[in-house]
Amino acid sequence: MNTILMLFFSNVFMTFAWYGHLKYGHEWPLWKAILVSWLIALVEYCLAVPANRLGFGAFTGFQLKIIQEAITLTVFMIFAVTFLKEKMAWNYAVSFALLIAAAVVAFAFKPSTGVGI
Repeated sequence: MNTILMLFFSNVFMTFAWYGHLKYGHEWPLWKAILVSWLIALVEYCLAVPANRLGFGAFTGFQLKIIQEAITLTVFMIFAVTFLKEKMAWNYAVSFALLIAAAVVAFAFKPSTGVGI
């Protein structure tokens, strides 16, 4: 559970680092947006790297990445609607549901123990 929480909070920081300047940073020169984004992303890395280290073993590398992507989409969906004030379109909702279905498939079956496919 610590892995999931750390990945969730790292994704909150990552989303603000990558997309937060879209709302308020248009008057900033590009170098300032990059610098502020990198400073925010530093916090994201300080959460994501230990989350993946803690989670590896309980989860496979593939599963950790799938968890991270599902969390990223969830966080971004909330961010886009609440912070950027964008509307959720039906095709975005369907796309999101299909990605969640992909995560379910990844966790529903035990991976083989052999090398490769």
